[in-house]
Amino acid sequence: MLSICDLAKTFPDRLGNPVRVLNGISFDVYAGETLVIMGGSGCGKSTLLNCLIGELKPESGSIVYQTQSMSQPVDLLNMDETTLNELRKRFGILFQSGALFNSMTLAENVALPLKEHSYVDPSIIDIVVTLKLQQVHMLEHRDKMPSQLSGGQKKRGGLARATAMDPEILFYDEPSAGLDPVTSAAIDDLIMDLSKKLQVTSVVVTHEMDSAFRIADRMVMLDRGRVLMIGARSDFEAIRDTPTDQLIGADQKLIHQFLNGDTQGPLTDEEGLSEYEKLILAGECPDAT
Repeated sequence: MLSICDLAKTFPDRLGNPVRVLNGISFDVYAGETLVIMGGSGCGKSTLLNCLIGELKPESGSIVYQTQSMSQPVDLLNMDETTLNELRKRFGILFQSGALFNSMTLAENVALPLKEHSYVDPSIIDIVVTLKLQQVHMLEHRDKMPSQLSGGQKKRGGLARATAMDPEILFYDEPSAGLDPVTSAAIDDLIMDLSKKLQVTSVVVTHEMDSAFRIADRMVMLDRGRVLMIGARSDFEAIRDTPTDQLIGADQKLIHQFLNGDTQGPLTDEEGLSEYEKLILAGECPDAT
């Protein structure tokens, strides 16, 4: 459904010098799967997500979409803004905060994409809103304002809005961030449930390992703007559970440290780090997500 090839993106550092944040990113996303993109702060995963939805434009590479209803594949990087906006109607996006409009009720937030991008009768829109809110167990809160909802409820409401147009691919930006373990698990269950019921392809950006291993079919691990590893969830589980002294190569050691949250290892060893990487660790990088 989605093919990313040799993607590169740079940002200026605090001195104005170009720093490559994405460095030759390549991987595919298959129809119907849940692909988790993970990595530490500063690895480029949020930048990558913004490129995939057309919010940021890379300097080089390609992002090719071939959704079920398309007669031929299209390259997002070769589109004008009007054509890109048409493609985005096939996407659903759950932002990290839920991103509900504070001046609208929950029901009005969910109805907004339908009102803006379809010619459906208002009575039908109301039925669709009811169905979408039922799917995320939020129907009883339909008339509440976002300020009256908890963090988990805002995420559920945002997910209902993201699915309002029956998208072919769903993008999630840190869906479990800021939630307690029980609410986080409930959101994960919801992601898996919607994937099955709607048969939608999901791309999830997260650094929450419990969530990642719960929902993923396949995983992509990023480090310093490059793909460190891509594989099935079981491949990452094998590295996570391998004793440290049996790991092969620096990449496996880095992946093992990240997956287990160890304080000792290549991720926390500053020796040999570039100036850009030192800025990330110091929290001074303009793109530290």
